[in-house]
Amino acid sequence: MNAELLTIGNEILIGQIVNTNAVWMAQQLNMAGISVVHMSSVADEKTAILKAFEDAGKRADLVLITGGLGPTKDDITKKLFSSFFDKPLVTDEEVLADVSAFFEKRGRPLTEINRRQAEVPEGCFVIRNKNGTAPGMWMEKDNTIYVSMPGVPFEMKAMVTEVVIPELQKRFTLPFIYHKTILTQGIGESMLAELISDWEDTLADKQIGLAYLPSPGMVRLRLSSKGTDSQELRNRIDTEVERVKPLIQKYIYGYEAYGEEQPLLEEIVGKLLRENKLKLALAESCTGGYISHLITGVAGSSDYFNGCIVPYHNEFKHQLLKVDPAIFTTEGAVSKSCVIAMAEEVKRVFQADASIAVSGIAGPGGGTDEKPVGTVWIAVSVKDQIFAKKFIFGEHRGRNIHMTAITAMNILRKMILKESLES
Repeated sequence: MNAELLTIGNEILIGQIVNTNAVWMAQQLNMAGISVVHMSSVADEKTAILKAFEDAGKRADLVLITGGLGPTKDDITKKLFSSFFDKPLVTDEEVLADVSAFFEKRGRPLTEINRRQAEVPEGCFVIRNKNGTAPGMWMEKDNTIYVSMPGVPFEMKAMVTEVVIPELQKRFTLPFIYHKTILTQGIGESMLAELISDWEDTLADKQIGLAYLPSPGMVRLRLSSKGTDSQELRNRIDTEVERVKPLIQKYIYGYEAYGEEQPLLEEIVGKLLRENKLKLALAESCTGGYISHLITGVAGSSDYFNGCIVPYHNEFKHQLLKVDPAIFTTEGAVSKSCVIAMAEEVKRVFQADASIAVSGIAGPGGGTDEKPVGTVWIAVSVKDQIFAKKFIFGEHRGRNIHMTAITAMNILRKMILKESLES
């Protein structure tokens, strides 16, 4: 079964809100064995909506529609839904009872405009709304199922999980779709592709698809397959993960199971710190506390994080972290000697077992021929071991800060696990 996701609303098209509904629905449908073949967004405009309904029906067996079901005049989806199926709107007494109870519970009167929320196309399969006033509507035309639901996320999600997917599973025999994602850091997409090229060429014969999902400093490799036996799919993909691991082991920092939240690098590092009973301290210059922000974004980070110093000027690198002023004149603040001194002293100040120190030129100004924008030195210390390395990330300030943070955390992860630090 192929599905299309159609979102209705000007707020999406002008960038006022992000279309998180479509992402969530795609994930739920995939886990149920339904392939999403198209996503689209249209304005609150009659001609555009009706054409979107028609076009979607040509592409998909299932069309999930969200948005435009509110009680105000700008919400026109229900009327057009009724028109598309050539069915008049009629009052559904169960929905009217739901709407009445909704307002009574909140001590508000039921107005005529709210009563209209109980109107649905004649003959439709009504999906009652336990969390709001707009019901979902299931209609069929030319062998395509159309389901219109509210755009409010928690209302739509309840309908999908409690009614739509169970009803589809009851009516149809659906295949299994399985995805597993390998998380890598420290290697670019093209270089990664070269390393695994021969392995990748063998996947098609095994009915496995591979997708590269790059982001700053990271590349996710998603393996996907579809079939009738869920365990056989898992075994097939897990076998291929084991086959590719020796080729890229030093870049792998974790795995993502589809339908679960992607494990964050800071969560993985935090777990290692806790398991190894290590306390962490940070000295952040060019990142301005961003690494600290990521670390403390993890619940329970107080178990292993002792503190951070952000010495943004050289005088405070000297005053707070005892960096020898001679280093600034001979090598500069963006240097190996500087970050090593910072890492060692911040570890002592906060009585920690491990530390990270960073100093660099985030940009857009401040670069030189010798040290262009994006030059960053990172030092990581774990107990009596210390490692320092220079990186040149690029010209975008925000990207440089983020890449410094994830690179530093991954070095810390490798040092705790005693993995190779060779690039």
